Amino acid sequence: MGKRRRKLTPTQLRAYLATVRGGSLKAAAADLDVTEPAISLHIAHLRKELGDRLFARTASGLAFTPGGLRLASRAAELLGLQSRTILEVSQAASGRRLLRMAASSLFAEYAAPGLIELFAGRADDLDVELSVLNPQDFAAQLSSRAVDVALGPPPATLDSSLSCTPFLNYQMVAVVAAGHPLAGGRVGQAELRGQTWLLGPSAVGRLGMVPTVLRRLGVPESNQQIFQSHAAAVEEAKHGRGIALSVAFAVSKDLAAGVLAQVTGPSLPARGSWNVFTLRDRDAPPPAAELARFVTTPRATQAMLRGAGVTAGRFKPAIHVTLWS
Repeated sequence: MGKRRRKLTPTQLRAYLATVRGGSLKAAAADLDVTEPAISLHIAHLRKELGDRLFARTASGLAFTPGGLRLASRAAELLGLQSRTILEVSQAASGRRLLRMAASSLFAEYAAPGLIELFAGRADDLDVELSVLNPQDFAAQLSSRAVDVALGPPPATLDSSLSCTPFLNYQMVAVVAAGHPLAGGRVGQAELRGQTWLLGPSAVGRLGMVPTVLRRLGVPESNQQIFQSHAAAVEEAKHGRGIALSVAFAVSKDLAAGVLAQVTGPSLPARGSWNVFTLRDRDAPPPAAELARFVTTPRATQAMLRGAGVTAGRFKPAIHVTLWS
């Protein structure tokens, strides 16, 4: 007799993945809006089918077996692939393609609008969905196929399943109102550390130029004010309420007009780069691979450097913006 084929259902995998992410059966039940016994039943079935305990409860949470960790990775990948397949079939039925793009908040605000408008405008059958993500989550979202391509700062370490290509260098500058006491001067680290810093959402997390500059200067959290957008932080700086960090091309007109003034000092200005991440070539969806090539072209660079760009509502293609925590 041949070996019995093991049967794993999407519902069971979804219950297991929710348990892994939530750290308990109770959290998984709340996440999926089902009862805790239902989650327990699905986990029991997986254990029986796979012949692996998967995890055990400990005082500090769940302790996973090597097989349990492998199942978590595969479950995320399979469920992501299932969702993508459903989406692709739906898109194909309507004669359209969908590119799910993730971007860091800084790139999404300043460079993504021009890039998406130009790239999506080249194809009448392409929709783009833009999700603003913490760059630390890029690898997990790409590996689980929740997104097709990601754009943002370079990672501390690169997952071997991902391809990373730098495509645009930029300069981060500190700006204040023209009448601010620090306007136009070079300031020491201690004085910079004591100022009020007006920041966009990219200040949250550890990856990217904004968190890097703040760490190098040793700016305490009590001196950091974070706004919903980088543009809002710069607007506060125009009213003399502190120092804002911005990509240089976004404030070049205000600097030239004398509305803002640049502050220099240790670690200022700073230089960073934006990178495009996809799954390795054979696994990347065709629109993602196409964008990864297109983003390095002079036309794409020109589109990204237009300045603040346009709002999502003014895009000609269908652009869906999703904010992910």
